[in-house]
Amino acid sequence: MDLRRRVIDAFQQRFAGDPTWLIRSPGRVNLIGEHTDYNDGFVLPMAIDRAIWVALRPRRDDVVQVLALDFGEEAGFHLAHLEKGGPAWSEYLKGVAWALSEAGYRLCGWEGVIAGDLPIGAGLSSSAALEMAAAKAFSTAAGWPWDVKEMALLGQKAENQWVGVQCGIMDQMICAGAAAGHAMLLDCRTLEFTHVPLPPDCIVIVLDTGTRRGLVNSAYNERRAQCEAAARALGVPALRDAALEELERWAGRLDEVVYRRARHVVGENARTLEAAEAMRRGDARELGRLMNASYVSLRDDFEVSGPALDAMVECAWEHPACLGARMTGAGFAGCAIALVEVSGAEGFVSRVMDCYRRRTGLEPQAYVCTASAGANVFR
Repeated sequence: MDLRRRVIDAFQQRFAGDPTWLIRSPGRVNLIGEHTDYNDGFVLPMAIDRAIWVALRPRRDDVVQVLALDFGEEAGFHLAHLEKGGPAWSEYLKGVAWALSEAGYRLCGWEGVIAGDLPIGAGLSSSAALEMAAAKAFSTAAGWPWDVKEMALLGQKAENQWVGVQCGIMDQMICAGAAAGHAMLLDCRTLEFTHVPLPPDCIVIVLDTGTRRGLVNSAYNERRAQCEAAARALGVPALRDAALEELERWAGRLDEVVYRRARHVVGENARTLEAAEAMRRGDARELGRLMNASYVSLRDDFEVSGPALDAMVECAWEHPACLGARMTGAGFAGCAIALVEVSGAEGFVSRVMDCYRRRTGLEPQAYVCTASAGANVFR
């Protein structure tokens, strides 16, 4: 049974009637541009055809009542009295409600059922997908228009200030505003974006290592602080404003670790802009080369890889159909992605999965992905 049918059936059973709307909010992979978003840089994500679905119906009061099928849990809260507590997934809904209310949006109660096929903690942005699903639910129930930038910013605020994860803006922007068949070149300072077509005759395959990381407890916040320290030393507002030549002059004066963190970010920004140009030309091989270089930088300079990610990327690199591969997401565990020639995709998946099992003893998964649209509503 597909997710759309599953949430409808569960809604009918739980709430004794049909839902008024269905909402789909996708996960994402980032083709290139990792840890650049909170440095005011450039990123190149795409939404994928794995998503969170919500079946919902408006209420006459200010109560939000939601059943999460994937957890077998239900949570409810009053919009006029938002407070923390309850299942962890419900904090994302409350956080979005809080951020929207703080921004002056009128909110209405609703009841709904949520389910998804995004693996949690794998680096496919299940949290941003849930935030944008919640924002779309509140928007639809109250009848006010959807603004991609505003909703993304308020989703980020919810995650930063309510949930407590200092994420950048990329995940919410792509979940809110993706275009089918395209990646999004996003300027994380201005939030200006353009849709860039995927090169022909290649596909993106997500390679799930079967390992998970807790983002709140990871070294994410430490990396962010190191980047801010580098920007202060260089006298720039953010590392997006630093040139590689300028950074190299600081090689002996900056703390060695801080220098390497900055070198990754400055180089990654350049690679991301080059990758967008390669995609516009339909140059899949150049895109793959840049993805490989990104991974080496993430592994060696930013140090956010891990044994499982290294093994997965190396297995992918060994296959002749692989044009490029790298980790995606914050790192340490989770998923890698590979850009693969369509003609060799079937053999690629089976061989890479076998290679990874032999090297790690872990059980991986692979998802062949198409670039999907952002959060949308169905009646």
